[in-house]
Amino acid sequence: MTGRLRAPTGRYGGRSAEERQAERRRRFLDAALRLFGDDPGYRGTTVAALSRAAGLSTRQFYEEFRTLEDVLAALHLQVNDWAEQAVLDALASAQGLPLAERVAVLFHAYARDVTVDPRRIRIAFVEIIGVSARLEEQRLARRARWIDLIRAEADAAVARGEAARRDYRLAAAAFIGSVNGLLHDWSAGWVDATLDEVVDELVRLLLGMLRPEGWRPGAG
Repeated sequence: MTGRLRAPTGRYGGRSAEERQAERRRRFLDAALRLFGDDPGYRGTTVAALSRAAGLSTRQFYEEFRTLEDVLAALHLQVNDWAEQAVLDALASAQGLPLAERVAVLFHAYARDVTVDPRRIRIAFVEIIGVSARLEEQRLARRARWIDLIRAEADAAVARGEAARRDYRLAAAAFIGSVNGLLHDWSAGWVDATLDEVVDELVRLLLGMLRPEGWRPGAG
């Protein structure tokens, strides 16, 4: 299949073509979360199986997507968007809090969102790996957005005199790797700790990077 089929136009059943298309797309993505994020996984799923799980036809699949890789790409972005919105909402509510409290609010929000459904973690950290150069580029681009968010928070803390002045590019990248790895391992049952304990450890790690031993407020 070299391209998507043309979707029907016009109103039907009181809904516009755009509304019907959005509903179909949502159903395919919901089904993909169930199949890609659990058994049989992305590599074990066919277009026919995904269409059955969505309660739609393969023709309707090709009206929305070209390939299953397109579905995985869209689902990966959706999972990241959910987590990003949770963090942005938390940051808005944490305005004016001291750094340690603000960081704790941020990571509790992120951890709650990505672990509320283990299938989200599998999509974000497992199924996306090694599929294609295109999806690897997308994965790294979304990772870069998280790194930029951490750097922005670190630079803002520096400006407030709450953190040491330095270039946080490598530190932010290393920290995001720790977050992803630890939350994946916790979700897989490889870490004997509660989620709150995992988040508290990540908060301590970030604060240690922002406030290294010997640093004092106002020292720059």
